[in-house]
Amino acid sequence: MRKDYVAERFMIVTKKEDPVSDPKKSPYAPGNESMTNPSVLSLVAKDNMLQRLQDSEGDCVTGWSIRVFESKNPAVSINTENTYTDRPHYSEPAYGYHYVIVATPKTKDTFSTIDTEQWSNILVVVQDRLRWLYTQKGVTYVSIYANHGEAAGSTNHHPHLNMVTFSTIPPVIESEAEASHKILNEKGVCPLCQTVNAEIGGPRQILQTEGFIAFCPWAPSYTYEFWICPKKHATSFSKITQKEINDLSLILRATLGGLVKSFKNLSYNFVFHLSPEKKNSRQIHWHIEVYPITDPWSGLERGYGVFLNKTSPEEAAEKLGAACRKELAGLVGIV
Repeated sequence: MRKDYVAERFMIVTKKEDPVSDPKKSPYAPGNESMTNPSVLSLVAKDNMLQRLQDSEGDCVTGWSIRVFESKNPAVSINTENTYTDRPHYSEPAYGYHYVIVATPKTKDTFSTIDTEQWSNILVVVQDRLRWLYTQKGVTYVSIYANHGEAAGSTNHHPHLNMVTFSTIPPVIESEAEASHKILNEKGVCPLCQTVNAEIGGPRQILQTEGFIAFCPWAPSYTYEFWICPKKHATSFSKITQKEINDLSLILRATLGGLVKSFKNLSYNFVFHLSPEKKNSRQIHWHIEVYPITDPWSGLERGYGVFLNKTSPEEAAEKLGAACRKELAGLVGIV
């Protein structure tokens, strides 16, 4: 893991992953389990129950609905060399765990077509793995993200999430936590709670459910970017209830479905912004951020971090809101 000469910015040198164009050859497809590392968790539906199984030596679990295993092309590793170098060429071990969660056995499914019950199961698995990872030595932060489409960095089109741990808090989360902590100290209020209250029913709201709101942020980095936030103050994703998971599944599925139906062949990323679960005074109101890749960045974005958007977040919310409300109506059976 190499650090920038001056800025708090890191990069990792990792192996190049070969693109997968044929679903039958995808290591994430059913029947190809031997192409990945053994599963540490395979959910199998049997007798209206979900069994929690795992691969044994030379014997892969079949008939699974969700499968979790260590990545064969990890961004970090617990077997990395324990070597450091000094400035200006500072580097440290890229130590950590990298798990892949295959979200569905269906090769033609996408994040925007997986049903809400399956999404609930996915989020339960994410929650379970998150709790386990935070019990492991050397884990300070667990990142959770997914890529859809080549422009978003996906080389395998079978829907899957990545969970990558770090021994330090990533710079973006650290910066967000510091800013939130400063506002909390000065104003006595969580800035994202303030944001949620300001966006409910406003021109940037896309959709809301009982416990969550989806909205386009006031100053987005990506055109049509949107966030999904708990309405009530919450810093720990690992502690949310099954009812909240089901509610989150509904809004996540409805918004991703509405997004994809608004644009053909769209690439996007979604990432979980979570507080570090280990003892830390700088907590953040957890949420999910979705980054549609609709336009390439210019030199202004890449070189200076100042973002140009051809569509205002208000216009984006209006378009996405109509599509997502239609999607939600279909999911809950309202014609």
